[in-house]
Amino acid sequence: MIKSFADWLVFRQWGFIPNTHWGEAANFFVYDILKIFLLLVVIVYAVAVIRSFFPPERARKILGGKREFLGNVLAALLGIVTPFCSCSACPLFIGFIESGIPLGVCMSFLISSPTVNEVALVMLWGLFGWRIAILYVSTGVVIAIAAGWAIGRMRLEDQIEEYVLKTRFGDQPDLAAPTWGERNAEAAQYTKGILRRVGPFVVLGVAVGAFVHGYVPVELVTRWAGRGNPFAVPIAVMIGLPLYSNAAGTIPIIQALIQKGLPQGTALALMMSIVAISVPEMIILRQVVKWKLLYIFAGVVATAIVIIGYLFNAVLH
Repeated sequence: MIKSFADWLVFRQWGFIPNTHWGEAANFFVYDILKIFLLLVVIVYAVAVIRSFFPPERARKILGGKREFLGNVLAALLGIVTPFCSCSACPLFIGFIESGIPLGVCMSFLISSPTVNEVALVMLWGLFGWRIAILYVSTGVVIAIAAGWAIGRMRLEDQIEEYVLKTRFGDQPDLAAPTWGERNAEAAQYTKGILRRVGPFVVLGVAVGAFVHGYVPVELVTRWAGRGNPFAVPIAVMIGLPLYSNAAGTIPIIQALIQKGLPQGTALALMMSIVAISVPEMIILRQVVKWKLLYIFAGVVATAIVIIGYLFNAVLH
């Protein structure tokens, strides 16, 4: 229905000609904007209600006292449903460390929380289908578990900044559980905030994706990043390092590149590197860990993303 409306609006009402550069770009833009914002409103609202059951103190209690590997698994899963991004990574990391949660478990959460989120899930589901969306989520969780566990095995607690270890938060009082009316009101407010914050990135990302869809030659993409280039995946990860965007701005561009012939594994590797280990993300994390741990963290995550990219390219055709 959305596709039919986009076709009617672009080709009949606005007068664009089908199968032309401008016509295909305009149709791509309108269709993706309508579909993405509709999915965002519905699914982000639902996820916001679920999130109301996992405040920061409850997350700390769930992770506290768990064995390391089980803690990695729980931390990665909690990262999906808890509303934390890179902006809140530092105080959250401090709170986890102070609570006695192992370093590797904290790292699993720090990887999962900004990388696997409801906006990315919604947009991938809408643009690529549920299989790619579920594959993305499961892959992000696997990377978070494996990278956190590997870092935990290295015993790098001495690489945490001293002020983090000296910080004491103490136990937070248990607050009364909100009513369903309060949960719904908070979810509505959260959804509005997400739309205001993410909306410009969506529009910009879809606009760039529409340009790629309408004007970038297929040969240009397949020549430099197609299946014939064995180094395409690590190159994509390196390209993503200096960039900074959230999933809302990245996914529409990735979609357009895939339609032009970029392998899905290479595309997802690019997206994950931009979201999980970009230079701005590392600058924020540097405030709470020392350089050695920062390098190891980036290296382990980048290696995992490259491996997943190659695996996806081998499986998805």
